[in-house]
Amino acid sequence: MKKTYSILLNGVGGQGIILASDIICLAAMYDGFDAKKSEIHGMSQRGGSVFSHIRFGEKVYSPVIAKRSADIIVSLEEVEILRWIDYASPEVKMIVLKNRIQPVNSESYPETIEAFIKSKFKNSLFIVPEELAEGINRKCINTAVLGIVSKYLDLSEKSWMDALADSVPKRTVEINQEAFEKGRKYEESGA
Repeated sequence: MKKTYSILLNGVGGQGIILASDIICLAAMYDGFDAKKSEIHGMSQRGGSVFSHIRFGEKVYSPVIAKRSADIIVSLEEVEILRWIDYASPEVKMIVLKNRIQPVNSESYPETIEAFIKSKFKNSLFIVPEELAEGINRKCINTAVLGIVSKYLDLSEKSWMDALADSVPKRTVEINQEAFEKGRKYEESGA
């Protein structure tokens, strides 16, 4: 692999952003790549914004993603995608969970996010959380989203499964692996 991948994950506290970024980094390392990550989660206990930069390749010197260079941006909360548009490369893959968590200091939620993002970024996928969570434990939706992300990264399935098993509590390995597989099988429609 010559390419260095840059992945930005974002959402709000409690959605599993940090766990998801740990799993991506481990999967990359298990496949023999240099992987680095940087995260901010200080506001997570208050439902605030949480994000993580992940970069991996043959040699990575910094975990921080430069503006206009993210290959994949994943948002587990719909409005959070708007905070990170400046980091999108022209070929970015946007993966957005249509999950709305009302901001504390706001009375209304913007209704045109999906249309706006799709008008700017042709490779955008908006996912209805209830559809993705059907048949899996709802608490594992972040893992299901990772299954979708895995389709765009050159990492082995074994490394993904090992990273999952080494990152989640032992009693939840099986349900997380099921959620991951559900994401891998997720069919994009109208994206």
